[in-house]
Amino acid sequence: MVLVDTNVLIDIATRDAQWYAWSSSHLSALIGQGDAAINPVIYTELAPAFANEVDLDTKLLPPRLIVRLPLPYSASFPAARAFMAYRHSGGLKTSPLPDFYIGAHAEAEGHQILTRDAVRYRTYFPQVQLICP
Repeated sequence: MVLVDTNVLIDIATRDAQWYAWSSSHLSALIGQGDAAINPVIYTELAPAFANEVDLDTKLLPPRLIVRLPLPYSASFPAARAFMAYRHSGGLKTSPLPDFYIGAHAEAEGHQILTRDAVRYRTYFPQVQLICP
């Protein structure tokens, strides 16, 4: 299973001039294989751009095409570990970033991540396999 990072879905939703082709082709391939997934963190990051759940589900995240995975408790300590490493390296945020939950979810359950923002994942979750430009 491959968690589809929020930035990839935003590229598609906004038809981003630079990234739409890359993001949509990779997502389409995952959907064709039945391997595209999101979790509640990804869904939450996207929700503010839509009027309601029905719009988000029909316009961008049809449940029949994109698997919805729960965020497992086994991701809690990897997310906390990443957050503490971030803080120790000078990070200013005072609560864990969404990418920490996404990366920890992938680490805990052996998923890959489709993203075009690989730096944070490589830094804090180096064992997670990424699909990135």
